[in-house]
Amino acid sequence: MVDTAVAPPSLRALLARRDLRLRLVAGEDELPAGSIDRPVRWVHSSDLVDPTPFLSEGLVLLTTGTQFADTDDYTAYVSRLLARGVRALGFGTEVVRDGIPVGLAAACLAAGVPLFEVPYRTPFIAVARAGAEAIAAESYARRSWSLAAQRAVSLAALRPDGLSATLAELSRQLDCWVGLFDAAGTLSTEHPAGGLGAPALDVVAAEVTTMLRRGTRAASTVRPNDTSVSLQTLGRGGHLRGVLALAADDLDHEARSVVTAVVAMAALALEQQDGLGRAIGTFRAGLVHSLATDDPALARRAGRDLFGPLPTAPVVVAVTPAASTRSTALTEWLELRAQERRGEMFFGRGDDGLVIVVPAAARDALAEVADRFEIVVGCSAPTGYDAFSAALTQARTARDRLATPGVADFADTARAGLLAALGSEAARTVAAGALVPLRTYDEAQGSALLETLDAWLAHDCSHEATAQALGIHRHTVRARVAQAERVLDRDLSSFSARAELWAALRLAE
Repeated sequence: MVDTAVAPPSLRALLARRDLRLRLVAGEDELPAGSIDRPVRWVHSSDLVDPTPFLSEGLVLLTTGTQFADTDDYTAYVSRLLARGVRALGFGTEVVRDGIPVGLAAACLAAGVPLFEVPYRTPFIAVARAGAEAIAAESYARRSWSLAAQRAVSLAALRPDGLSATLAELSRQLDCWVGLFDAAGTLSTEHPAGGLGAPALDVVAAEVTTMLRRGTRAASTVRPNDTSVSLQTLGRGGHLRGVLALAADDLDHEARSVVTAVVAMAALALEQQDGLGRAIGTFRAGLVHSLATDDPALARRAGRDLFGPLPTAPVVVAVTPAASTRSTALTEWLELRAQERRGEMFFGRGDDGLVIVVPAAARDALAEVADRFEIVVGCSAPTGYDAFSAALTQARTARDRLATPGVADFADTARAGLLAALGSEAARTVAAGALVPLRTYDEAQGSALLETLDAWLAHDCSHEATAQALGIHRHTVRARVAQAERVLDRDLSSFSARAELWAALRLAE
């Protein structure tokens, strides 16, 4: 953090007041490093043997030693002060006793607690007032710094590169690394460049991705390599625009107020950019609808200058779930990849999901989408733009057949057969209902009509082959088929009746 040019309240600041004539008993080199520079929250006086119940952490305690008239257990006394977080002990000499007890000096030195002498001519109230003045001056300086810092970042926001300039000014004011991740989880701006090492940046990026995937406003802290990095989402819940990251420890109230101002400015700047993003998204959706006419000429001409050429045919057309059209992170990630791979990826909003077009040889990009955003991505067989509408239908069909996140290939759906495409919950319900009479009869009579019919259809309705497969006589097969016809009240001699029964058996499996 930048220097406020005011000495913070500490024992060193009190010792520097010549009018108080305070004297450090042990040399600074004999005390733990930094012990006289620790911040002091207040100066208090007490002659109790155990004043700790009435003290708070971070105090300088003053005493005249009256409590030592009945005890000389200095070690226990100092240990209690140390455990309570007392920063230093001041001993008023010539009030109750001459000089500082040797045992007390030894106990303070052993515990690493700074001990200083308060001469008789210096009243305790003067030391307490000096501490209060230092605390007030430091508080005023921090508030002044906060106002100046907020003014500086506000002026930076007025520059042409407002957002980047604002973050650079925040980095300068806090003297720390500041990074901005976009809605896709990619580091778009950082100050200073390379200020956070690659291993630490990977840890931060992973946490950013998790926060964006949740889609809710949140704050988080990670500590890669002992570096504390605070993260704050930007934007509204469900429409996150990015994440602001700061590598800074223990920000005080004034520093946090500056960060809060920058968060608000950054969120506003990103929301303003969102208007342009929506316009581009609408344009992309229009190009997708144009491609769905199976004539790519208009889409090629209209999108060339803004997005580059369309991917070279043969292409694979992919469709994401409908809910993904509301994912700002997915849209921005695709926008970034499309810019990086001009001519190798095109996407836009379709009727029921985002439509992604990639060359047939670049299908790995679809797997990356499915894995990163944990969604189903249905993709078509390789095709030309003159069959784009058919490819869209293939992609939708494949997408709707897969329940778990991943890439659903239409080729796999086609290999599974026609019944796999028809295997909706409604179709399975109808199939189960059609077989109820047979199941009920088998359970009541202990027969095997279902088993026999399944084998009979599997052996091309041959009584002989079915009998061999089941280990029964062919007349038994014939009798069971006839009984099944009576139970179903259907003639199974026609192809359509047999096909419907076979389909019902397959769907009910």
